[in-house]
Amino acid sequence: MSDVILEARNIVKHYPVTRGLLQRTVGWVRAVDGVSFTVEDGKTLSLVGESGAGKTTIAKQILLLERLTSGNIFFQGKDIYKYSASELKKNYRPNIQTVQQNPWSSMNPRMRVRDVVGEPIFVNTKLPKNEVYQDVGKLLEQVGIGAEGMSRYPHEFSGGQRQRIAVARAMALHPELLVLDEPVSALDVSIRAQIMNLLKDLQTQYNLSYLVIAHNLATVRYMSHSIAIMYLGQLVEYGESEVLFKNPLHPYTRALISASQLTLPEDAKDSSKQIILSGEMPSPLNPPSGCRFHTRCTEVMDICSKEIPEMKTIGTQQVKCHHYK
Repeated sequence: MSDVILEARNIVKHYPVTRGLLQRTVGWVRAVDGVSFTVEDGKTLSLVGESGAGKTTIAKQILLLERLTSGNIFFQGKDIYKYSASELKKNYRPNIQTVQQNPWSSMNPRMRVRDVVGEPIFVNTKLPKNEVYQDVGKLLEQVGIGAEGMSRYPHEFSGGQRQRIAVARAMALHPELLVLDEPVSALDVSIRAQIMNLLKDLQTQYNLSYLVIAHNLATVRYMSHSIAIMYLGQLVEYGESEVLFKNPLHPYTRALISASQLTLPEDAKDSSKQIILSGEMPSPLNPPSGCRFHTRCTEVMDICSKEIPEMKTIGTQQVKCHHYK
């Protein structure tokens, strides 16, 4: 069994809703509500769900852009909130890097590519400039840009090339875990496979771990070793990628897989498995009672609106649904 590099244990993130001059708290947005998962060394875990499910909020907690309301996040067995400032700078932040969704807005347009990619090295090391630029040239070669692109500006590259530059920047400090927030959703379909292949090659070469944030199961299936399905701040299903695709247990997982068929050729679709969900995801400010998915579920029962289902283990999968006793 692989070692666990990152573990989220019952993490919660609620945002206060305030009103009036005194900013009185009148409610809470329950963005993440008791989520647990692990990322194994050299493996890929994908968090999948609709917009508003809480995926990006979890990424912010891991990147220490925000603090948890409660729960724990462990990196290599140590609670990240127990790191001292010096330990964070030396042992945590360099090892956790991110690639953002939009390659057009994630870079400073006034900086040349050599400085965009080299900035993490300048900030975290005392290497002389010539050595930093040597490293930058090697990184750009690895991601398929070439060292000749060092002196150009980001706007001189296409979207796919810019995302390769973003990957090079994330790799600059030789991290152990990359948080990939919708890394290919802003790219043309023809470019997505190239970026995913690049990420898989880098993972194999450097034994990288990935936490992928995505809304489309078809996108992550190729890369993922395990998948966690999120709905309205909670996990509803969690398990190995291929097992989950072959035998989805939760009605919401089946609906997502059905939606992913829209990206397949017509002759590859299975109309008998196509599921259309009604309505939209409820507000996390006032989530439904019982199972949070019951307002849209095609297999809803009386108990679903009354009792919160427990996470149950079925084989190698975990599922949060009253259909499983």
